[in-house]
Amino acid sequence: MFFVGCVIIEFADSPPVLLCAGDEDRSTQSLRRRALVLAFRAQSDVVVDLRDLVFADTTLMLDLAMLSHRLRRRGRRLLLHGAKPQIMFLIEHVGLHRLPGVELVTDGLPQPVVA
Repeated sequence: MFFVGCVIIEFADSPPVLLCAGDEDRSTQSLRRRALVLAFRAQSDVVVDLRDLVFADTTLMLDLAMLSHRLRRRGRRLLLHGAKPQIMFLIEHVGLHRLPGVELVTDGLPQPVVA
């Protein structure tokens, strides 16, 4: 697997996985740009691996929402995997999990979203 990006957020192209780790906020927004551009070009659904993400703010959620929108226009989904409770709270607070084409993945299986 080949990784491109910085140590905070990276994109692996085969299979398409966006790895998020550490702290993601407005100060790291420019560092995630290259990984997001590569994810936009994915040829299949993109998994966002959130297992190592400790802190995030709404700038990351907005970037993921934009990624979801662009993927959905091409018939692809954004699969959110492994969010810690504090990250899950933020996802639910901003409503990212309710967007069309976004699915929460637990134990390898997409979870139905209850509105």
